[in-house]
Amino acid sequence: MDVDLLRADLRSHGQEHLLRYWDELDPEQQQSLYQDLSNTDWARINSCFEEATRESSNESKLDDLMQPIHPDKVGSVTRAGKDLALWEEEGLRQISEGRVCVLLLAGGQGTRLGVTYPKGMFNVGLPSQKTLYQLQAERILKLQKMAYDRTGKHGIIPWYIMTSEATQGQTEKFFKEHDYFGLEKENVVLFEQSTLPAMMFDGKVILDQKWKVARAPDGNGGLYRALGERKILDDMARRQLRYVHVYCVDNILVKMADPVFIGFCISKDADCGAKVVQKAYPTEPVGVVCRVDGVYQVVEYSEITLKTAEKRNPDGTLMFNAGNICNHFFTLEFLKTVVSEREGELKHHIAKKKIAFVDDQGERIKPEKPNGIKMEKFVFDVFQFSRNFAVLEVVRKDEFSPVKNKTSHNPQYRLVKQWSQNNTKFATFDVLREDEFSPLKNNDSAEKDTPTTARHALYNLHHRWVLLAGGRFIEEDGTAIPPIPSRKEDVHEYPVVCEVSPLLSYGGESLEEHVNGKEFKSPLLLLSTTEQNDKEPDVKKIRED
Repeated sequence: MDVDLLRADLRSHGQEHLLRYWDELDPEQQQSLYQDLSNTDWARINSCFEEATRESSNESKLDDLMQPIHPDKVGSVTRAGKDLALWEEEGLRQISEGRVCVLLLAGGQGTRLGVTYPKGMFNVGLPSQKTLYQLQAERILKLQKMAYDRTGKHGIIPWYIMTSEATQGQTEKFFKEHDYFGLEKENVVLFEQSTLPAMMFDGKVILDQKWKVARAPDGNGGLYRALGERKILDDMARRQLRYVHVYCVDNILVKMADPVFIGFCISKDADCGAKVVQKAYPTEPVGVVCRVDGVYQVVEYSEITLKTAEKRNPDGTLMFNAGNICNHFFTLEFLKTVVSEREGELKHHIAKKKIAFVDDQGERIKPEKPNGIKMEKFVFDVFQFSRNFAVLEVVRKDEFSPVKNKTSHNPQYRLVKQWSQNNTKFATFDVLREDEFSPLKNNDSAEKDTPTTARHALYNLHHRWVLLAGGRFIEEDGTAIPPIPSRKEDVHEYPVVCEVSPLLSYGGESLEEHVNGKEFKSPLLLLSTTEQNDKEPDVKKIRED
């Protein structure tokens, strides 16, 4: 180890402080720190910091440059009509031909969930006790079978999982321990994204330990650098893949390799596409997909004024209404172009964070407020490079309920029940919720994006599947549970606990033979034949987080 040469290099880039505890380290710690510091391109790190801080300081509102998505680029699952079946048919055909893969962004830890392991390993408390990873794996298995049943061809959907330094080892071990949840090992490809040093506001790199630099994943936009460095694009090309569905790990309702989405994007000849949901209200803190000076991108809620957020179309809908849910379509050719030619154009964004550091006395401190920054790239920043962009609007309650935050309450879960008459018809008149409806209720402290809200979203979806397939729910005494219960229940409860295994149904299809004309009591867990033969999970005791 040439420590003097390393010290000189660090000094030239203003980072010599990283060796201040060198003499206190044991040989193993010295070797570890030396390797890390020697293998870091300090000129690039400083350049990224200067560029990111410059962009951050120059941030201005984008109102005057924003334009809605061009109508020709937009599709909607609620307005598709006969096209919906055509899109699905095309998507299943492509899957059966082995041309579709899924790519999971799983570099984040479960810190906000209050756990010390990757989010995908999280058990949200369903009757089946399945983790997010298991739910997603089983959706892949079911979709492969659906494509085979439809076409007679057995196509494989490879599953690429981008981890980080913090999640790689645990994720790999978890999949091995669970035998890849029935998938073939060679079709589950884990690869690690890069990290960048965390820095103080003045550009000094932070020491997490005396012998270790504080590092963080380079954002979900680090995907494109990793695709090249880890030879993932080469693997995709070897498998003769054409279409890549990219999504985030924490959405409990995500439709893996959704054939409707795949078919829609192909019908639009899109090289890049995004799923969106309607914003719940004008100031909902989500990014919106739109055009900025003619170029498609995601504009964060902090980049526009309230006046623009409130703008409406003649029919009363929000003008900028396409909420981003990190669910994207790419052609392989588009990704090749991004990685080989455009990745260097992607800007780093600054995230102010509370970052543990070693102080002047050598003590490791966990700050109570943000003390530094992490630099990230965003996966959607490549929209600007698209030759032909497409957007599919889906229904939020059907497809989007992320698990991000820890549930702070901990009440006993009471199994309350609800039922809806099959073929019952309702008449509705739409008004603006944010303008006309904000009730006050007991315990009205519902939290956002927690295991509880995600679990209830899945119960809600699967409950509706059963009702649409001709099943119904009854009370313990045999009385029917009304379609809209007239009851004042705790807002954290969901009336019916209903879970349908992904191995039985991917999107509510093929349930009639299992539920039509039958009555059920909550909790209900519908399993595939294989699962029933394996074991019957205990669904008697269900509690909140």
